[in-house]
Amino acid sequence: MSHPINITYQNERHISAGELSSVFKNSGIKRPTDDLIRLQKMIDNADILITARHQNRLIGIARAITDYSYCCYLSDLAVDKDYQHHGIGTELIRYVQAELSKEVALILLSSPTAMDYYPKIGFKPIDNGFKIARRQ
Repeated sequence: MSHPINITYQNERHISAGELSSVFKNSGIKRPTDDLIRLQKMIDNADILITARHQNRLIGIARAITDYSYCCYLSDLAVDKDYQHHGIGTELIRYVQAELSKEVALILLSSPTAMDYYPKIGFKPIDNGFKIARRQ
């Protein structure tokens, strides 16, 4: 696909679980795409939802949870595979950062397949992280 010229970015609170499922499926990100109730909770409880739309179709999303003071966890960054490699992910992150002050650290957990991507857009690797894995 050629570079999409009319991408609309916005902080959008009212997306549907079906739209979120579709962009997750089309991006290749591993999420519970068939559990629309869970996806709706992910939408409802996010602090920041930046969307990328082409001709009103959701083609990318950045979903984040933050205290707006110290840290922000970028929990999802997904771009439809047909639109990848055009700077849309970078732009979604730029919009997330615009919602935050310079005092706020942006933190994420990367999938193994995206480990090479994040350093290219300004993220630095960290070695001091821990997690308790989800049960489902």
